[in-house]
Amino acid sequence: MSIPKKGTRKIIVDGEPFIWLIRRQATYTQSCYACGNLHVAVQHADEPGSVLVIITDRPHPQGFTPTNEVKPVTPSDAAQWIRQAVQLGWQPRAIGNTFKVRIAGGRAEKIY
Repeated sequence: MSIPKKGTRKIIVDGEPFIWLIRRQATYTQSCYACGNLHVAVQHADEPGSVLVIITDRPHPQGFTPTNEVKPVTPSDAAQWIRQAVQLGWQPRAIGNTFKVRIAGGRAEKIY
């Protein structure tokens, strides 16, 4: 599986090129309930292998948030999360299943 190229952003992390994407439209859960968070999809730009899905601790901007406080995902956030995912065992060039992590307190935790 790969992520679509349209709407992606490029980022270089430790000399490796990646593309990352945040879903533009909120899902039903994100828009109607306060339980939907932003999801970021990442893959290697030159040799796409396993896709990384990062479930952030940030609400979707189009979703219902009681505090209406939305914090954007910056390229430095994405780079930090990519580094943490690699430390947790994500191999971006290896073909395989989607590697999922959840952000909790600024740290990535692998989801099994």
